[in-house]
Amino acid sequence: MNPVLKAELRTLSQAERILLVEEIWDGIAAEPQGVPISLAQRAELDRRLNALEANPDPGRPWHEVRDELLRR
Repeated sequence: MNPVLKAELRTLSQAERILLVEEIWDGIAAEPQGVPISLAQRAELDRRLNALEANPDPGRPWHEVRDELLRR
């Protein structure tokens, strides 16, 4: 990383750095095709998609799961 930029980043407050990270992340998320994934990650995504297609049941609503956990 550019040392001048790195020094400038250190002058930002914690709140400003968090906002900067959010801006950077939003920029990355806006172009997901630019984020490379490994073959293992691709295989895991395919596995999860196949599992969803084989069993599209959405599961249980959160309130049911929460209530069950709270009863324990």
